[in-house]
Amino acid sequence: MAGTAEEEVYVASIDQGTTSTRFIVYDRHATPVASHQLEFKQHYPEAGWVEHDPMEIIESVKICMSETLGKAAAGGLNVDAGLKAIGITNQRETTVMWSKSTGLPLYNAIVWMDVRTSSICRRLESELSGGRTHFVETCGLPISTYFSALKLLWLMENVNAVKDAVKAGDALFGTIDTWLIWNLTGGIGGKDTDGKELLGQHVTDCSNASRTMLMNLKALDWDKPTLEALGIPAGILPKIISNSEKIGVVASGFPLAGVSISGCLGDQHAAMLGQLCQKGEAKSTYGTGAFILLNTGEEVTQSSHGLLSTIAYKLGPDVPTNYALEGSIAIAGAAVQWLRDSLGIISSAAEIEGLAESVQDSGGIYFVPAFNGLFAPWWRDDARGICIGITRFTNKGHIARAVLESMCFQVNDVLSSMHKDAGEAGEVKSAEGEFLLRVDGGATVNNLLMQIQADLLGSPVVRPADIETTALGAAYAAGLAAGVWTKEEIFAGLHKDNTTVFRPKLDDAHRKKRGESWYKAVSRSFDLADLSL
Repeated sequence: MAGTAEEEVYVASIDQGTTSTRFIVYDRHATPVASHQLEFKQHYPEAGWVEHDPMEIIESVKICMSETLGKAAAGGLNVDAGLKAIGITNQRETTVMWSKSTGLPLYNAIVWMDVRTSSICRRLESELSGGRTHFVETCGLPISTYFSALKLLWLMENVNAVKDAVKAGDALFGTIDTWLIWNLTGGIGGKDTDGKELLGQHVTDCSNASRTMLMNLKALDWDKPTLEALGIPAGILPKIISNSEKIGVVASGFPLAGVSISGCLGDQHAAMLGQLCQKGEAKSTYGTGAFILLNTGEEVTQSSHGLLSTIAYKLGPDVPTNYALEGSIAIAGAAVQWLRDSLGIISSAAEIEGLAESVQDSGGIYFVPAFNGLFAPWWRDDARGICIGITRFTNKGHIARAVLESMCFQVNDVLSSMHKDAGEAGEVKSAEGEFLLRVDGGATVNNLLMQIQADLLGSPVVRPADIETTALGAAYAAGLAAGVWTKEEIFAGLHKDNTTVFRPKLDDAHRKKRGESWYKAVSRSFDLADLSL
């Protein structure tokens, strides 16, 4: 490792999520030593629409950086002097358009789960020869409200400020990583620590680019036929880079000015790296949504069971790319937030575990959280949330337990598709011949949720001691580019953790019956979008 035994060496991560921003500092052993987290406002202008204020996101990053440094200093750590690099990880697909000349957003950021583009999706499906799967061969993704290209089209068609800026050559497009990097590295009128001018770097990494529906997965570049088919000008798009390389330095006006930004990954790809997933290994991250990825090695694997082909990670400009199969679930932890904020059944997310444990089972209740449709493997934007099986016996404990089970059933659906696509040869088994599911994310502190997942999956679930592997993965990428660690050190288990293993207790017959009942419930959620009309 770089540095002497006496030298303080640190690497930090900006973790910009769907509901909050965090800044975390790690020591040379990849152990977190200081952090700060800040929630920001969610905007819901219409049913199915979700937006963020891009300027509030930038301000949240500044605050988290400053507060973390204060905490580190209070603990006697000189992070300012010892910080070698910063990595960025972010909510994917969320789309921002801003002015090249003013640096100001042209509209709020349209969040990944927003479904306002449904009509654009239907239009493209009818116009393009390949229908919903027209672009799958090149980008790995179906036409869906989920992906950035559709949000970009909506902005270009419906927001006058965006139309005018694109026409005048003054528009820049980016996902949240691009917006953060552009601002952190200078934006408009930025300067370095010596007062010299810095130009904001308009870049995105290949993992975030793979979620736009515009990148050719094999070439790792914007796909010209796709851009032409959609009418998107290449000039507004950022340059695509790897996940681990020096991007630029933090400009004056931000804490830690002069420090190198050396890594960037979308949140789920960062979690794959944080979990050290290599070929044949899978992880599931439980956050606002749930995201299951299986590393498929250096070849793109096309799914025939409703999954997405995507990037796993590319740890340097000149190293091979690892690819993945992914199943994305729109609503996981967000359903718990709904119980808390909209129904008032719980007053904090942590309360759901005790409430769900107050009953032996869900009492025949099945909850399908299709608030904005269903993602993988169903891809039904006409689905809506349902809670069925209700009787006079039903109480809030049953509903709470059904909400937890809904997360696990959805993960099972994805893993079932994954097993079919990858086959036995595509998955690594333990010495005992078991498929192990690595888990992370805030919801995994819930032991009942993890046990339910193991029971319904029929395989062991492995939880690391540090469940925030997304930020850790971004730190690994930045530290690798800065020479703090080598790839061999990282994958040998640089950050030693004790793990908790949850083993299935449910018998096969009961597991099969529960799965069949879940599929029946999911089918009842289809074709309900017009109920609100």
